[in-house]
Amino acid sequence: MQLQDVTVVGKTGEEYKTISKTDIKLRGINNSQEILRMVPGLFIGQHQGGGKAEQIFVRGFDCDHGTDILITADGMPVNLVSHAHGQGYADMHFIIPETIESVDFQKGTYNVAKGNFTTSCFVDIQTRNALTNNTVKLEAGMFDTYRALGMFNLLNEKAKAKQQSLYVASEYAYSNGFFDAPQYFNRFNFFAKYNGKISKQSYATLSASTFYSKWNASGQIPDRAVENGMIDFYGAIDDTEGGKTARTNINARLTTTLPNGSVFKNQIYFTSYNFDLISNFTYFLEDSINGDQIRQKEHRTLVGYNGSYNKTTYLNNTQFTHEMGIGVRHDFVKNLSLAHTVDKDIIVNRLSYGNVHETNAFAYFNESIKFSEKIGLNAGLRFDQFINNYKDHLLNDTLQKAAAAIVSPKLSLYYYPNKNNQFYVNVGKGFHSNDTRLCVIENGRKILPPAYAADIGMVLKPTKQLLVHAAFWYLWLQQEFVYVGDAAIVELSGKTERKGIDFSVRYEPVASLYLDVDINYAHGRMLEEAKGNDYIPLAPIWSSTGGVTYKTKKGWNGSLRYRWLSNRPANEDYSLTAEGYFVNDVVLNYTTKKYEIGLTINNLFNVKWKETQFATESRLKNEPAPVEEIHFTPGTKFAAKISCSIFF
Repeated sequence: MQLQDVTVVGKTGEEYKTISKTDIKLRGINNSQEILRMVPGLFIGQHQGGGKAEQIFVRGFDCDHGTDILITADGMPVNLVSHAHGQGYADMHFIIPETIESVDFQKGTYNVAKGNFTTSCFVDIQTRNALTNNTVKLEAGMFDTYRALGMFNLLNEKAKAKQQSLYVASEYAYSNGFFDAPQYFNRFNFFAKYNGKISKQSYATLSASTFYSKWNASGQIPDRAVENGMIDFYGAIDDTEGGKTARTNINARLTTTLPNGSVFKNQIYFTSYNFDLISNFTYFLEDSINGDQIRQKEHRTLVGYNGSYNKTTYLNNTQFTHEMGIGVRHDFVKNLSLAHTVDKDIIVNRLSYGNVHETNAFAYFNESIKFSEKIGLNAGLRFDQFINNYKDHLLNDTLQKAAAAIVSPKLSLYYYPNKNNQFYVNVGKGFHSNDTRLCVIENGRKILPPAYAADIGMVLKPTKQLLVHAAFWYLWLQQEFVYVGDAAIVELSGKTERKGIDFSVRYEPVASLYLDVDINYAHGRMLEEAKGNDYIPLAPIWSSTGGVTYKTKKGWNGSLRYRWLSNRPANEDYSLTAEGYFVNDVVLNYTTKKYEIGLTINNLFNVKWKETQFATESRLKNEPAPVEEIHFTPGTKFAAKISCSIFF
């Protein structure tokens, strides 16, 4: 693929698809963290070296682990509601990166098919329907880092001729990490997928996967402990932190084309999930004898259905595309627990303990109108109903209930002067739900805070080798209550306002050289606080990513990339600063039809940087008084890794 082959014109609502398709073809996905980094302006931070879901930053939001970004994989939700560690927790580590076919996304609240958590952005990951060949891959790197991958076709050429495919993929990863205390990180993944034509009108897709991960962690450490020499930059106050998690999925989809040309899609999915996390954020603040270690646990069963009907009709020269959809998901979370512990297993006291039943039923209608080759309109309306039940084991299994509903309208206008340029205006309403444990306390009030957003943007291709995307955006978020899973408390946050600019450039000066740069600015403030005390903690302000990718016909390909995140406020009055960073990574591969040899270097110049940071009040052992300051998890040191892949 070359940039000169890319056209800008597409369906309404796909203003980012040109960028995403170009990046994934010309840059590729080299590791699991690159999945989300395919979204321009999106930054991630890992708290525990690969064990937990990443912390996500985009469009002026600290999304925590997924509160304000919707992530789906083959139409199945990744976000988990009322999660033990945080609302919308989105652990993507059950996805094997080599199985990914595409990463689609749209910033804002404008896609009517996307509901809960779609405030800042949604990301839709699609895995391959078939493999082009079998693959065995081995990786080895610094800090005792190893990975093995196998991907195999299970059907012969006769089956392929009948438009059927079946493949399996599996990986095992191990690393001790770059911290002073070894992590003993383990991860196992298995994935199988069938795709085939089962009749003249119908295609069926069935996939199954299972994932398990276990690790130790050094946790977040306070600035003062590093500055006074108590521990190293990569040290730990409590190196007994860590966890284990597992997820098993079954996903079935049926796509039927009816005689009148309309398309009917049905999907059912099932997830079984376990989570067990040990953390210590404040050390000896609450308990000067036993320490403040906490344990968060849950066992979850998630089931759901998605259905849609799509039909295109014409009136004179005007094209109408009608889409209707319905769906439901139900989460049953058993023994959702937060406990104060010692040595991981000894419970000092339980702070929260109960069962959750949460149901989200929805319906939507979307109308896309193409008035001509140059003008299009997209209008949609979505309805969501939530039913929340919580059985509190700490209150004699008292059953508490709540229910709420929300309607979300969307509208987009598109203008295509030619196949190389697009201008658009999007407006829409979105929302994110809150934890069931909060919903029942509030009796259903203020548990679905809406977000109102607008985008004005353009996608331009002034030359065959140059692609530019620019957007001016605005987002207003209503007053909301936030349940903090780490403390079983409710934090009140008032109305907030965010606005900013997204700017992306893709340039291919010659056929073998690809340059990309994304620059993003966001200005966010709390609207109900006094000036100077109205900063949104950890909200990104300036950020940029980019790189140079070089590919030759002889098989050599390489990429030099950078990530830059500016300083940002760590608290409301900006008296504490979350320090920015500038980090470079390198990927170099030599690829033939039968094998590939690769080298990956993270943090090429070995800079010291803080990957995640928080303003936290803590007390070290024997300290006379608590101190509020920056607590951080360091980013990786210089880390080199080699790989060898065999294709057959």
